[in-house]
Amino acid sequence: MPKPGKRRKFSAAEKLRIVREAAACTLRRHIEALLRREGIYSSLLAAWRKQLALHGSEALAERKPGRKPKQDAKDRRIAELEERSARLEEKLAFAEKLIDLQKKVSAILGVNLTTGGER
Repeated sequence: MPKPGKRRKFSAAEKLRIVREAAACTLRRHIEALLRREGIYSSLLAAWRKQLALHGSEALAERKPGRKPKQDAKDRRIAELEERSARLEEKLAFAEKLIDLQKKVSAILGVNLTTGGER
């Protein structure tokens, strides 16, 4: 039994073990005994089950508490440039498709694009 007043940290392996033990229990009293033995609340077990069901065993891994660190000016500029680059690449791909379409249309109509379109 853990010491009272101390916050416990469970590793992903411990969480997975407890969830699997709870899944193997056939009667409610067995689950209740497991919760008492481990010193956890049923809501915590329910949260672990939900994480496991939604995201697999990787979701049970420990994460840092608190907010994510804010980006500095350099990181914001990099993100802005990456977004701009992605937009420009999309425009380029669209333009290349249009050029290919123009080539196909000119081939069908028999128009020579290099001399200004007159024959």
